Amino acid sequence: MSHRPIYLDNHATTPMDEWVLEAMLPYFREHFGNPSSISHAYGWEAEAAVKQARQTLADAIHATPEEIVFTSGATEANNLAIKGVAEAYFSKGRHIITVQTEHPAVLDPCTYLQDLGFEVTFLPVQGDGLLDVTQLEKAIRPDTILVSVMAANNEIGVLQPLAEIGELCHQHQVLFHTDAAQGIGKIPLDVLDMNIDLMSFTAHKLYGPKGIGALYVRRRNPKVKLASQIQGGGQERGFRSGTLYTPQIVGFAKAVELGLAEQASESQRLRQLREHLWTTLSPLGGIHLNGHPEQRLSGNLNISVEGVDGSALLLGLQPVVAVSSGSACSSSHVAPSHVLLALGHSKPLAHASVRFGIGRFNTREEIDQVAQHAIATIESLRQAQTPKTSIL
Repeated sequence: MSHRPIYLDNHATTPMDEWVLEAMLPYFREHFGNPSSISHAYGWEAEAAVKQARQTLADAIHATPEEIVFTSGATEANNLAIKGVAEAYFSKGRHIITVQTEHPAVLDPCTYLQDLGFEVTFLPVQGDGLLDVTQLEKAIRPDTILVSVMAANNEIGVLQPLAEIGELCHQHQVLFHTDAAQGIGKIPLDVLDMNIDLMSFTAHKLYGPKGIGALYVRRRNPKVKLASQIQGGGQERGFRSGTLYTPQIVGFAKAVELGLAEQASESQRLRQLREHLWTTLSPLGGIHLNGHPEQRLSGNLNISVEGVDGSALLLGLQPVVAVSSGSACSSSHVAPSHVLLALGHSKPLAHASVRFGIGRFNTREEIDQVAQHAIATIESLRQAQTPKTSIL
């Protein structure tokens, strides 16, 4: 019987924590009511569960429950934030600022708005993946209505200076949105201290269920206006119509609760595993660490490897470890990561990249096994690709 590979792709998604599943199960059968059905006990039970979950999520980011809008995930939350602001503030301005290394769930809505007549500035990053805040300030114009900068990069794990960006945006009376899908429950997030006006997050990056996310929408100082993107029954204060998925919402809140309870200790443990993996691999030479060495998610290690073919590298790693390259995949080709190209890498080097996403259920023994297999794979590929000298 073959063994499944060690899972180190926790930035793509995470396995559900057993405590999250346990919290969700009663709401599939026993407490199955619609939270909007307020005329009987079944609806009251579901409504109470949603209310408690909303409070848990709000407390996690120092918001109020009324500022939490449930969505199907961070992608929808990003679309609601970006398109919703663009439509609501159309008369004020048509200029939006974002960053070249953002997730496609931010980049694509911005590109869509360009086709509608909006102007979008896609700021570059420095070689370590961090945004130059001075450059951001220079890009802000009188007609700028929104700045969108992610909290933690999904590929290289870089943590952007949210508080500094938020303060700058508020000084210029520009709304600040952050995609915190990779950050919620893993790094401190405070929408008040960081002057964040809109924040997207999701459950499945934090050992919760897929298909549920949320958007924080500031209600005061300033009160953020949004044009809804889904019309219907008027749920979520009209921002996002649709019957609320109670089991998913309960699981989302439980996942965040567990993440916050273990945030400091788990961050330290993951950092130790990451550093162990890096110090084991780096002596090979020709191994590039992608992203800032310290300002990054504790469980993220993204490397580019000289002297190997990227596809062959992933194929060689597959039997032992499940990882991704961070590349944009389609049915016909695998393109080099736009994030790594933005760092200044050549296409071949960007293509020969591996993202190790270490998570809650990974052990030191697994990291040792992955490291040794990675070393053997890289050495084998380099040897195979070295031109043989003719003796003639």
